[in-house]
Amino acid sequence: MDNKKLRYICAGLLAHVDAGKTTLSEALLYGSGRLRKLGRVDKKDAFLDTDAMERERGITIFSKQALLPLGDNLQVTLLDTPGHVDFSAEMERTLQVLDYAVLLINGADGVQGHTETLWKLLSRYRIPTFLFINKMDQAGTDRAKLLLELETKLSERCIDFTDIKEEYTEQFSEAAAMCDDELLARYLESGTVTEEEIAALISERKLFPCWFGSALKLTGVDDFIAGLARYMIGRSYPDTFGAKVFKIARDAQGNRETWLKVTGGKLSVRMQIGEEKIDRIRIYDGSSFEPVSEAEAGMVCAVQGLSHAVAGMGLGAEPDSEKPVLEPVLSYRLSLPDGSDMQAAYRKLKVLEDEEPELSLTWNEKLSEIHVKLMGEVQTEILKRMIAERFRMDAEFTEGHIVYRETILRPAIGIGHFEPLRHYAEVHLLLEPLPRGSGMEYATALSTDKLPGNWQRLVLTHLMEREHPGVLTGAPITDMRITLVAGRAHEKHTEGGDFRQATYRAVRQGLMEAECALLEPWYEFTIELPAEAAGHAMTDIRRMEGSFEAPENTGDMTVIRGRAPVSEMRSYQRELTAYTRGRGRMTLRFAGYELCHDQEKVLSEIGYDPERDIDNPTGSVFCAHGAGFTVPWNEVPAYAHLESGLTENRTDTDQDPDFTEGTVRQQPARGGNGLSGRTASYDGGYAADAELEEIFRRTFGTSKRDEARHKGLLDRASGSGTDGGKGKRSGGNGDIFSADPAENWLLVDGYNIIHAWDELKELAALNFDAARERLLDILSNYQGFKHCRVLVVFDAYKVPGRVNAEVEQWNNIYVIYTKQAETADQYIAKAVQQINGRYNVTVATSDRLVQLIILGQGALRLSARELYEEVEAVNAQIRRDYTERRTKTENYVLKPDTDSTTEGKKE
Repeated sequence: MDNKKLRYICAGLLAHVDAGKTTLSEALLYGSGRLRKLGRVDKKDAFLDTDAMERERGITIFSKQALLPLGDNLQVTLLDTPGHVDFSAEMERTLQVLDYAVLLINGADGVQGHTETLWKLLSRYRIPTFLFINKMDQAGTDRAKLLLELETKLSERCIDFTDIKEEYTEQFSEAAAMCDDELLARYLESGTVTEEEIAALISERKLFPCWFGSALKLTGVDDFIAGLARYMIGRSYPDTFGAKVFKIARDAQGNRETWLKVTGGKLSVRMQIGEEKIDRIRIYDGSSFEPVSEAEAGMVCAVQGLSHAVAGMGLGAEPDSEKPVLEPVLSYRLSLPDGSDMQAAYRKLKVLEDEEPELSLTWNEKLSEIHVKLMGEVQTEILKRMIAERFRMDAEFTEGHIVYRETILRPAIGIGHFEPLRHYAEVHLLLEPLPRGSGMEYATALSTDKLPGNWQRLVLTHLMEREHPGVLTGAPITDMRITLVAGRAHEKHTEGGDFRQATYRAVRQGLMEAECALLEPWYEFTIELPAEAAGHAMTDIRRMEGSFEAPENTGDMTVIRGRAPVSEMRSYQRELTAYTRGRGRMTLRFAGYELCHDQEKVLSEIGYDPERDIDNPTGSVFCAHGAGFTVPWNEVPAYAHLESGLTENRTDTDQDPDFTEGTVRQQPARGGNGLSGRTASYDGGYAADAELEEIFRRTFGTSKRDEARHKGLLDRASGSGTDGGKGKRSGGNGDIFSADPAENWLLVDGYNIIHAWDELKELAALNFDAARERLLDILSNYQGFKHCRVLVVFDAYKVPGRVNAEVEQWNNIYVIYTKQAETADQYIAKAVQQINGRYNVTVATSDRLVQLIILGQGALRLSARELYEEVEAVNAQIRRDYTERRTKTENYVLKPDTDSTTEGKKE
């Protein structure tokens, strides 16, 4: 085999626990000729179950590597990842280096909760995915029903490849062509699709091929292997060296090994990486390895010699990865036998944090305790075993405590000043709330003419270098944007550490000024139990402050899906098992952080006092008469040397008598709902700085003058000035298009988009009206940038007595509710037929039948996913345009080559 012609591809195996993932890996290796004998999980001789704990438990705990040759010029590095939810972080780290993924579905159980989590992660990391639906040999499995479930819960572009051989059937070709507009146009002309076109669709995540079979009985495995070889496309890599670290482990002798994928150039022994050199390079294949002198781009290897590398780190030209999505939500206290040296134990155990970064081991100095974050009980048991075997320590863990987060509900200004004798720094920060799940964003809106760029970068570095504690419980803050709006250094006395102190104190002072809220983790759950016990479960869910969808009945079993706080739901499996006599089962998936349902109770139990936290002071240090003195947080604004850039007492002919434009209202210090009430000016007034005005508008909204100007535009667009932009009228299609003969029209199937976009789908589960309004707001913003006419159609066919379609104007777009017995599909098809030819018409829907109809009538179509990408692109362009305008007048640290003013972001 000529190594120069080899294509290297890295593919990961992912599945819900007990779906048969290790069995499939064994079948793939056997079917490709890599293994001469099939191993089995139950016989404890599977090729990739290399750890004793894995063989005992029959589950995958650590990701492992096998080499899968496919043909003469394709070598696939197969990474087997853990399926149990407790080891999800190990699985997510592996996703960073995958070219393709193989997602295994248990045909007997269908799409389970953790399967949907995996699907969302694959979407986030944009990984092309092959699906194998396993255990189809079991009684009761229904291929057509399972395919429909895949299309509904995962993607409408899941297509059955099981019976596809050399030639494609007309039905298959049409289904594949429907996944891409350009391919569909070619197909309508030629009537064929090619293998290369299908491979391209798969690599672009526009098509997800599915095979049905049984890994245990090798049914369908050969066809699946042939499909992988047929449709996998090798990547092209740059000549410049780059690599991505995804795992840290120890070999049998205890040597530290850094697992990485080479993403450019070559990696060779003795090569210098920063201040370290590569000592050894190993290519693992199960438990064995081959030492090599160099690794080419695309290869996955383990190297020795890198003592400071961590998972997610980029080497060479490769950038670092973003923070993983999955994180532990429970914190445990680790206890050792009496007389143990806890500090010495802590230093030893920190080694484990290299291998499992999500553990987040911390040392509580005051209590002399070790705290660790874990995903669940199974991981806890595995960790105890690892500590006993590697460190000879008999460790125990207390019951897990909830890992809380804190955020703010209203914007606030934070001021930090640090001026002991011969030191000086002052920092003013704008703290703004972001939507749930946004993480932390950091930016600067300050000209370098007012604070040099090196000091601004230092402030941003100090903002990003740690998790800042909140002031309610001391938990880390999240879902906030922090913007530097003012700052000052001294020519002689300022040192780097001065800005660290000023920055930390500014964050704390701003949090004390703001209205803060406690966030707690929530689970999405799926409960399957006997139908007669469904009432018991629904009562329990309400008691736990959870919510659920309408139950689904399947034979004598009922399935309930919903959301609930982790604090209430985490131990529910034992209760469920008890009252269903072992027949009930539950799947949990971390669903992010939401407002704490019992905040006052939690605050009372924790009893945190931010003003007594000497490690995280809320006040500032000023200097007078040659000595520094401390000023409490609520008095800092009166002592500050700078203004924050927000103008009070501005006059304008269109001012609201109750809220002057630019006013910062006085609010209670704790539990208030706004900024500090301090009077401020900024070198001639707020409007002089466009970047601060933009921040102010984003934070507080527009003035009445701006609203009036915006309303005038809407009036001209709608042809009237009397309804304030939200009028109503009844009628058909013609009156809208005649009254507003725009050149370009976008017709949107409203409910189809709501059910297709994850954000709106989740919101609709809680409040459908809110989801509908959110969609309209998004499309209003889109219209304002694109200057097309937007018409959103909602089904109202079940509403009795609605003779005509009802037309509303929502800001700058039209909304139609169809008449009785008319669906949105019918309305859109009729509208396209009437107006196409006179106007350029595009229809946004993922309904395949409607897509065929409108394409046949000459209109263009956008799928729900493509519309989402369009909207995101518009939002990014708006941010870029604003950044470019902002930098024309003054110099700034952050250049307009990014899509926002964000210097750094933490998820």
